[in-house]
Amino acid sequence: MTTTAATGAENPGVHPRFAEALRELGIEDLVPQVRRFPEATRTAAEAAAALGCELSQICKSLIFAAWGSPLLEHSRELGGGVPVLVLMDGASRVDLELVRKELGAEKVTRARADVVRETTGYAIGGVPPFGHRTKTRVLADRSLLGHDVVWAAAGTPYTVFPMAPRDLVGHAGGTLVDVRELTA
Repeated sequence: MTTTAATGAENPGVHPRFAEALRELGIEDLVPQVRRFPEATRTAAEAAAALGCELSQICKSLIFAAWGSPLLEHSRELGGGVPVLVLMDGASRVDLELVRKELGAEKVTRARADVVRETTGYAIGGVPPFGHRTKTRVLADRSLLGHDVVWAAAGTPYTVFPMAPRDLVGHAGGTLVDVRELTA
């Protein structure tokens, strides 16, 4: 499958909000590394197949809604619950009970698509780990650290970018946690 490197204004494949976030973070040199695919890479499996990498090298950016947590800001209620971003490797699933415990919340659920878009400014399948419309609490699962480089969405369901996991977590303002669902 053919990929093209995105270069800011030359390639409309780089989402403008994401390109601006890269500039604000001082990492605009990452823009040429953004890869755009002709086929959607909405899921971790699609992205891994397009890149030819391991599923666990994909960083999923997942928005959840948490209720009743003293650790979260209560002034924003987007459809109920406070949005929380969880960064997880593509081969794993998030354990909602572990997220709930980590946040000290009463309840945690998957956020609705409209809440994801309102919170991040991006559609599901293209949510990057940073550069969101609003600031949210970010939990990053330690499983991401098992690779030298991971790939994450770059603002559209057709674009991804590479980054060292520790740098990605740092730019996202994430807290390293263990919220991966353990298999029996």
